[in-house]
Amino acid sequence: MSKVLGQILDGRAIAAKIHEETRREVERLKASTGRAPFLLSVQVGMHSAADLFVRSQMRAAESLGIGYRLERLPQEITQKDLIGKIKGWNTDAQVTGVTIQFPLPPGLDGREMSALLDPRKDVEGIHPQHIGQAMFGWSRIGTCTSLAIMELIAATGANLYGKEAVIVGHSELIGKPVSLLLLDKFCTTTVCHVATSERGRLIEHVKRAEILVVAVGRPHLVKGSWIKPGAIVIDVGTSLVDGKVTGDVEFDEAVKVADFITPVPGGVGPVVVATLMRNTVESFKLQ
Repeated sequence: MSKVLGQILDGRAIAAKIHEETRREVERLKASTGRAPFLLSVQVGMHSAADLFVRSQMRAAESLGIGYRLERLPQEITQKDLIGKIKGWNTDAQVTGVTIQFPLPPGLDGREMSALLDPRKDVEGIHPQHIGQAMFGWSRIGTCTSLAIMELIAATGANLYGKEAVIVGHSELIGKPVSLLLLDKFCTTTVCHVATSERGRLIEHVKRAEILVVAVGRPHLVKGSWIKPGAIVIDVGTSLVDGKVTGDVEFDEAVKVADFITPVPGGVGPVVVATLMRNTVESFKLQ
């Protein structure tokens, strides 16, 4: 008898539920304050993945009654000029939330940009204040992707207490913050990175993961044969291979082993947009 394929986590359906809650909250805020949240999305240079993301943001904001403006800045913008822009956004009364599309072009310090943004307007949750609060488990605005990952894991209904969780990728946007969120759920959490791979230890860590989060941006980095039977697999990676959007996990083989797995596209991406909109509303309330 062949094994039943793992259940595919439908990010669009999960996002729709979050959007419905957000829509009701926006309507309530409009009625009580006479204003609506307003999101400024900033794109520096041209990047195809960012183009897709901002289009999704625009559609979501419009459907939820959230104001939205996309500001495209030239690839050649200097650090000094971008700092000036950030200071202007911080004092712009109309703008209640700002999201800057990463990665930034070479020569721009993304960490400094994140730290300079007014934390009350930081809807990406990457200001040091938010990250610091996350250490204590009481941040009101978390990083959008880490929150999306937790929403997808929660949708499985799994009891996370004591589970072996492995994160592949240790970025400030995803790997590090999601490790804190998993620790808050009492997972035994391991974070892998380039040095793990260079030492030849990546496979052994992945093979024991009951919850596996992969966020590297290297197509098919994690092979299906590495997946622990019954695992929950969250694939954050998106790469374009031969004109097709592909994840970091070898999906066709992994789905035969995992109990739950996210597709690419249609898994993490829609939920990231939904958590961004929810953060935009929370940012408005902070102000």
